[in-house]
Amino acid sequence: MNLISWLIMSAIVIIVFVSIVTFVRSGKLSNMQESRFSAEIFYTLLVIYLIVIFGFALIYFILSMNQILLVENGELREVSVFGSLVHSIYFSGVTLLTIGYGDITPIGIGRIIALIQALIGYICRLLSY
Repeated sequence: MNLISWLIMSAIVIIVFVSIVTFVRSGKLSNMQESRFSAEIFYTLLVIYLIVIFGFALIYFILSMNQILLVENGELREVSVFGSLVHSIYFSGVTLLTIGYGDITPIGIGRIIALIQALIGYICRLLSY
């Protein structure tokens, strides 16, 4: 991978990390037990999840542009740039929200990144209770 790809991925990781830390430190989690539904907390969780999904989707997309691919149904497939972006967003959302279906599988360093994303999703679910 070239230097620009590493810089972009590093920036995405920093943005996602800062967003999560800001959410946790904001103190909004302590108010969750006081009421059954809070529009503010719902909105905050929604924004955090979207940031993580799109942040990791961009990482997967950058990796796919550098020949580190997501394998679909056990086969390497040639897809367009738009198709690769769509696959990256889908894989990121599924990984964060369900730990994956197995229809798309990362190769190489993508496996470690998917594991980190799944862990972030699990931690966010624990913190929201």
